[in-house]
Amino acid sequence: MFRKILVANRGEIAVRIIRAARRMGIATVAVHSDADRHALHVEMADESVALGGLSAAENYLAGDRIIAAALSTGAEAIHPGYGFLSENPEFAEAVEAAGLVFVGPSPSSIRAMGLKDTAKRLMERSGVPVVPGYHGDAQELVVLAGAAQKIGYPVLIKARAGGGGRGMRRVDRPEDFAAALMAAKREAQAAFGDGRVLVEKLIEKPRHIEVQVFGDRHGNIVHLFERDCSCQRRHQKVIEEAPAPGIGKAMRAAITEAAVRAARAVGYYGAGTVEFIADASRGLRPDAFWFMEMNTRLQVEHPVTEMITGIDLVEWQIRIAAGEALPLSQSEINLRGHAIEARIYAEDPERDFLPATGTLHHVRFPESIEGVKLRIDAGVREGDTVSPYYDPMIAKVIVHAGDRKTAIRGLKEALEQTRIAGCTTNTTFLHRLVANDEFAAGEVDTGLIARNQGKLTTVPSPSPHVIAQAALALSGISHTPDAQDPFDALTSYGHFHPVEHRGVLYHRDSPVRYWIRGIAGGRFEVRVETPDDAGGTAIFTFGASEVPPAARWLNHVTVFDRAESFTFSTRDFSVEDKGGASGSQIRAPMPGLVKLVRVAQREKVQEGQPLLVLEAMKMEHAIIAPRDGVIAHVVAEGVQVSDGTVLIQFEDG
Repeated sequence: MFRKILVANRGEIAVRIIRAARRMGIATVAVHSDADRHALHVEMADESVALGGLSAAENYLAGDRIIAAALSTGAEAIHPGYGFLSENPEFAEAVEAAGLVFVGPSPSSIRAMGLKDTAKRLMERSGVPVVPGYHGDAQELVVLAGAAQKIGYPVLIKARAGGGGRGMRRVDRPEDFAAALMAAKREAQAAFGDGRVLVEKLIEKPRHIEVQVFGDRHGNIVHLFERDCSCQRRHQKVIEEAPAPGIGKAMRAAITEAAVRAARAVGYYGAGTVEFIADASRGLRPDAFWFMEMNTRLQVEHPVTEMITGIDLVEWQIRIAAGEALPLSQSEINLRGHAIEARIYAEDPERDFLPATGTLHHVRFPESIEGVKLRIDAGVREGDTVSPYYDPMIAKVIVHAGDRKTAIRGLKEALEQTRIAGCTTNTTFLHRLVANDEFAAGEVDTGLIARNQGKLTTVPSPSPHVIAQAALALSGISHTPDAQDPFDALTSYGHFHPVEHRGVLYHRDSPVRYWIRGIAGGRFEVRVETPDDAGGTAIFTFGASEVPPAARWLNHVTVFDRAESFTFSTRDFSVEDKGGASGSQIRAPMPGLVKLVRVAQREKVQEGQPLLVLEAMKMEHAIIAPRDGVIAHVVAEGVQVSDGTVLIQFEDG
C-alpha cells in the first residue's frame, strides 16, 4: 500500500480523498493555487505545495507542475479526483512515465471513452445499445445538417469531447441548426480544446440513469447498482439518487449488464460510471435505454452509491491502484435503502443560475436529522471566499433512509436547517425541487426543472413579519451585552421612557423603515412600514428568546425562514441592476470572458438583438439588447470582465 499520495484537486473532492487516505493511514500532499492558499483541503493535508496563479491553467491543469510536486514530496501516487486532469490520458501517461501511480484507469481506457463518437462506435460493436445518431468524423455543416434531417427533429448537438452539458444544443427546426451548431462548436472548443461534435436523436421524455462500475488489474469487474441523475438544469446534475425510482428487476439487470459489458470492452480498472439515457414515456423498460458516455473517474454523486452499498469508493480506488483485487465479488454487493444527494452551489436561480461569488460570512449545516442518516461533504468553511476562478460548489447534502419517501422528508429538513449567508445560493431552489409533486411521485425526467422553473426559482418579497425579524436581529437589542453593568443587561429597560430603536432596512435597494420599542416582560414591539398606499405600519411583538435564526455580517442581516432566506442591508448601495439594462448601460451579470462581440460603436440595434457572448464557467451566455438604441461604447472582444462591469453603453436619447 502507498505511504503517501498527492491529491491533484481542490474543494470538497480533495477533502473527501484526504479523509479516506487518513483512515487508511496514508499521508497526503495537497496542491493549491494562490486563491486556495488558505483552503480547507490545504489545511487538512499533511503537507502542501503552492502551484501559484489564479486560473486553473496555471495550477490544477498544470500537469507537469503537479508531477514535479509529487516527486519533490516523495508521493508515490496521484489521485486526480474529478474534473481538471482526471480524464486526461496524456496526464495519466506522464504520471506513469515519471514512475508514479495514477489513481484511475489506464490511459488507453480514458482515451477510448474520451471521445463520444469513438466510444459509441466501440459500444455498438460490443453489443451495448446506442442512441441513433451521426458519430462520424466529417464536420461540415452540410454533412451534419443532412444527418439531422435523416435522424429526424428534434436532435441534440453534442461535443464529442468532455461532458457536463458544455457544447450541447437542442435543435427543434432545420432553420435553427446552423446557429446552434456554431454555438456548440465554440463552446466545445473553449471547454475541451476540441470543437468537433456529433448529432443524435433527442429523446422526448429522457431519464438519465448511470451505473457505477469498478474493475481491478486482475480482470474482475463489478457494478454497484444504478443512480438516477435526471434532475438537471442546462444538462448539469442537481439532484442524484439511488436506486432509480420505478426501476424493475428486468431493467436493472439489463442496464447493469450493459454497463459491465462496456467496461470490459476497454479493459477497465478503477472507478467508472457508464451513463445511459432511457425513454420514460412508458416507464423504464429493458428495451428502451441507450449508452451516452462513460466517465472514466469518480463522480460528484458517488456518495449516494456509498450510502446504499456501505462501500467507500475512494478507498477502493486507492486499493485497486496499489494492485489489490476488488474487495468484494458481485454477489457480495448488496443494495440497502434509498439515498438522495443535493448539490449546494453559489449561484442565483432567479437569474438563470448565474454563478455567484462572495465571502461565506455564515455557514451552518445540520448535525443530524431524525430518522435518516445524514452526510455533508463540503470543501469550505465559514469565512472562505467563493471566487470566480473555479466551480462554485459549496457542499453536497446527502441523506439515506429505508425508503424514498423518508429520504425525501429527511432531505427537505436538512435543507431547511442549512443556513448560508454572504453569497447567493440555490438552497431554496433545491428545497422546492425536492418538495415538487412530480419529484415526490418519482416522475423525474431531464425536463422536470425546465417545466417548473418559474415556481422553483421565483423569489418572494419578504413579508412584514420577516422584515420585523430582520430589524430585531440586526439591531442587536436582544443580544447579551459584553459589559458587566447590570443595567446594560436589561435590554428593554429605560429610566424614564421605553427604549426605542429606529432605522431603515434595504431589501434589493428598496427602503423599509422600522421602529423597535422595549415593552413589559422583556419583550419587544417592532413596527415596520407596509407597502400599501396609505403608508401604514404592521406591529409585531417578540420575546428575547424568539429572535429568529439570522446572520449579521458587514452591514447586512440574513433571516432564515425554513428553506427561504432574505438578506437586508443597512444602507442604500444605489447600484444598477447587474446583468440588465439600467438607463443607458448593460452590465456583466457575472465574472467572465467576452467571447464574441456582434456590434460596433455607433451601430443601431433593435430590442432583442444579440449584442455579445459572455463565457462564464465554460458556458456561453448571450447578452441581448433590452431596447432599441445606438451603441456609444462596447467592451472589447477577449477581455476578462468582473461582475457588474459595463459591457454596453448606449447613446443618450
